[in-house]
Amino acid sequence: METVLTIMVMQGVLGAFDTLYFHEYRCRLPVHGPKVAGELRLHALRDLVYGMLFLTLPFVAWCGAMTVILAGLIVLEVCITIWDFNIEVVVRQGIGGVANSERGLHLLMAVVYGILLAHLAPHLSAWLAEPTGFRPQSEVPLYLQVIGIGFGVGVLLSGVRDFLAARGVAFFQRDLFAFLRSTMHLIRS
Repeated sequence: METVLTIMVMQGVLGAFDTLYFHEYRCRLPVHGPKVAGELRLHALRDLVYGMLFLTLPFVAWCGAMTVILAGLIVLEVCITIWDFNIEVVVRQGIGGVANSERGLHLLMAVVYGILLAHLAPHLSAWLAEPTGFRPQSEVPLYLQVIGIGFGVGVLLSGVRDFLAARGVAFFQRDLFAFLRSTMHLIRS
């Protein structure tokens, strides 16, 4: 399971970069709120799934029927991602579109996620044969559990921000990088 969690951390690093650089800094998606609501709602739903993965997999095995639920969440995440790839092209037309470098990052993330699923599949198969419920994960290093909590909480907070920005809640539509942007502008002047 350590390999699965290490790959999941790699996916988390790529996802955090995608969110902070492309979604927040470059495109300022939450600032546009209702204009890009479709994409933000998809991000919020996907963030809920990732939050559950980061906050549970380092600690518990999803056994028996719970394995089927976990597999369903993973399939849901894949469907959301495919939908997101298609919708972001449309909703971002009015705000500059999707950068080729962001598309490249999304491709890399899809490959890493495929590797993650390939390594997770044998665990799911074994868990399916166990009695239904959660059981503690054995031999997961503490650092992976701590990182899992950090990424889990972070992705859930990002999802809440996206959901509320999509609904037009002004507090959540603020530009997180406004100070950095104005400082960079002063330096260039």
